[in-house]
Amino acid sequence: MTLLQTEGLSRRVSPERWLFRGLDLSEGPGEQLALQGASGVGKSTLLNLLAGLEQPDEGRMLFKGQDLKTMNENARLALRRDSFGFVFQAFHLMPHLNALQNVMVPCLLAGLSLSEAKSRAVALLTALGLAGVLQAFPAVLSGGEQQRVALARALVHQPEVVLADEPTGNLDPETASQALDLLCQTCRDQGAALVMVTHATEAALRLDRRFVLTG
Repeated sequence: MTLLQTEGLSRRVSPERWLFRGLDLSEGPGEQLALQGASGVGKSTLLNLLAGLEQPDEGRMLFKGQDLKTMNENARLALRRDSFGFVFQAFHLMPHLNALQNVMVPCLLAGLSLSEAKSRAVALLTALGLAGVLQAFPAVLSGGEQQRVALARALVHQPEVVLADEPTGNLDPETASQALDLLCQTCRDQGAALVMVTHATEAALRLDRRFVLTG
């Protein structure tokens, strides 16, 4: 079974310049793909296309055989809410919610009970070494702590696809290794496809495949 697939995916940045063109990828449940390449070659843009946050100039992006471009925006929103987990470079934590509440949000949006959402969130945050900051708000968390909260939020509702943009970029080496272990193992346990942008070759080599974008 193929979860994610691109066919001739292309994105231009101007009438004369293509960011990338004719990109073909496929990924099944539980597979893990590292995206690498120099800054500016379109790694984050590719993640946005995979999630239907941006539209390609040419080609198709398919989820379980369905072309995201043919879906209306409400259907794409529902797909991202229910089937995708995201780890953004900028974290995008909600400032008015504490760490625990931020992680519970995807579960509540998916219709899980309050107790189940809390149980899952506490378990993931504890596994990431954040048991002591459950009630802390993003403004008082370090960058590394915010990144781990964002990682827990991406995994907590057991999505089918996890898209991670430099998910360990703000962490020290030991914490980064532990966080990456949790990310990879959780995705494998849940059968989720993982697409991870990373500049760290060591991290990329821990995944099943590497895909290098060139300008």
